[in-house]
Amino acid sequence: MTVPVRWGLLSTARINGAVINGARESDRVTVAAVASRDGARARAYAEQWGIPRAHGSYDELLADPDVDAVYVSLPNGMHVAWAIRALQAGKHVLCEKPMDRRPEEVARAFDVAEREGLVLSEAFMWRHHPQTRRLRELLDEGAIGDLRLIRASFSFPLDPGAVNVRLDAALDGGGLLDVGCYCVSGARLAAGGEPVSVLGAAVTGASGVDTRFTGMLRFAGDVLATFDCGIDMTNRHDLEIVGSRGRMVLADPWHCRRPGILLERDGEMSTVEVAPADSYRLELEDVAAAIRAERAPLLGREDALGQARAIAALERSAAEGRVVAPAS
Repeated sequence: MTVPVRWGLLSTARINGAVINGARESDRVTVAAVASRDGARARAYAEQWGIPRAHGSYDELLADPDVDAVYVSLPNGMHVAWAIRALQAGKHVLCEKPMDRRPEEVARAFDVAEREGLVLSEAFMWRHHPQTRRLRELLDEGAIGDLRLIRASFSFPLDPGAVNVRLDAALDGGGLLDVGCYCVSGARLAAGGEPVSVLGAAVTGASGVDTRFTGMLRFAGDVLATFDCGIDMTNRHDLEIVGSRGRMVLADPWHCRRPGILLERDGEMSTVEVAPADSYRLELEDVAAAIRAERAPLLGREDALGQARAIAALERSAAEGRVVAPAS
């Protein structure tokens, strides 16, 4: 019988609920502990979710010998610092997206993971869903001919007067890092490589973060990708991939709650059925398999660096008003 990997949650963030529910569906992982800077909050959260142990500080959780791996769900600007502290404490790490907007910080975190012989992975849960795997298979099979264009969106309305980390520039808030990163990840996956140039444009809100962002990415072979994202628009999320013979549309590419791929090929429409699955369970099990040395994690160093380089280039492009080539 496989002993479950024991996870500790570094914060009481709302996203933890999805991770906890995913873990409950698996016999390969379990949530063993949670930490907050407020001991009472940690205890209340642990009682609410049925977590065995609560810690009144993040460092206390990192010192817990009954925690094998840590899920870092802190605000964006704290991701790398606490991922590194967890790695230095001997814990494997699943770091919530985006790991960081600065490629050099992402590289620094992976340098520590490699030095310590530990697993570090960026938490893009959608990449683990069967819908995403089927999408990549269809592209590899040439289902829509030669790839030409990728279009992605992700937005939702956030109260501009709310107290929310997404509106805090000091904590790396903003639409691009919160939801646009999914669009960038989707474009990179569909294109099967990294962009050679990008162009970005942003609308900056009163708090100093981008509330809307649009971008264009050019990939090898003249494949173009466009995306838009925001935290001041209605709920939208889709991914369209256009080829020389047809196109594919995912109506729910990021949450994967309504999986299925609309395939239009040579004028004929069909739906590629995909079975439901919990992306968060699959994500946790993927890292658990890497911890047991069964396979490499789906999302490792190169993917995280490619993601950070694209985001950094998009931000630079928006700031300078010109086309930018991502750093290599």
